[in-house]
Amino acid sequence: MNWKGRQVLVTGAGGFIASHLVERLVKEGARVRAFTRYNSRNDVGMLRQIPPEILSQLELVHGDLRDTEAVRGAARDADTIFHLGALIAIPYSYVHPREVIETNVMGTLNVLTAAREFKTRRVVHTSTSEVYGTAQYVPIDEAHPLQGQSPYSASKIGADKIAESFYRSFEVPVVTLRPFNTYGPRQSTRAVIPTIITQALTRDEIKLGSLEPSRDFTFVADTVDGFMRIAEAENILGQEINLGNDNTIRIGDLVEKIFTIIGRHPKVITDSQRIRPGKSEVMKLWASNQKARELIGWQPQVSLDEGLRATVEWISAHLDLYKPDQYTV
Repeated sequence: MNWKGRQVLVTGAGGFIASHLVERLVKEGARVRAFTRYNSRNDVGMLRQIPPEILSQLELVHGDLRDTEAVRGAARDADTIFHLGALIAIPYSYVHPREVIETNVMGTLNVLTAAREFKTRRVVHTSTSEVYGTAQYVPIDEAHPLQGQSPYSASKIGADKIAESFYRSFEVPVVTLRPFNTYGPRQSTRAVIPTIITQALTRDEIKLGSLEPSRDFTFVADTVDGFMRIAEAENILGQEINLGNDNTIRIGDLVEKIFTIIGRHPKVITDSQRIRPGKSEVMKLWASNQKARELIGWQPQVSLDEGLRATVEWISAHLDLYKPDQYTV
């Protein structure tokens, strides 16, 4: 697709993945409207890390996904909506499940309602591998049962099903993208890889939760490429599509891999506050990416070792953005 001159809305634009997507869209020539949650500090999140010449080209819109009129105003005239806006922290969802559910479910409803009204060409709705819960079989394909093992994952299951219903009921042209664990530059210590890296760079002891779960990690540039492909591919409306490496690694083994890259081997301490409730922990995520390969021609290009080295390099150069001694939920 030629993105030059196309009006695009990105919700949650200040987030980790969205900031990379925004940067890619501007470079492709799109006119990007970046929807971020309002705060009195005028903080645009990770958008502050993109090059100034790209940031200056954005139309910044501040609001709340739960505000119907704010979303409606942002969606007007959009050719494509990339809906990434959500409250995504699983530990936070244990403490404030209502806020998480309202933002993720009602926010998605507002986006889809606006897309229906304005006849948006394509909505790319962002799901999460957490909707699958602990794998009942591997690799996990899109037919795997959905399991609400945290309020966050339950809210995303609800949002996914609303997207499905708007396609089936109203023919809203929505596709659900289901990324597995994305990582890379600009990610916060809410996620495990920056948590390991920031502590390993600055501490002789690092605090982590359980080392036994395993995850399927995808470098952020590959995830963004998946977003771009899903926004333009034919014959995929109403579908859910996984983005993952078709591989998995135990967190304990990931720790050792990162230590080797950094060249330090701190002592690992289990921190009880970082451990999920037993029935809520997702023990294994391992994506089947067959559908993505067949329908949108996508496959990951960046190996885990290559992506980790790039992430370590970026975090090392931006340690002032992090607080390694604080647990981020």
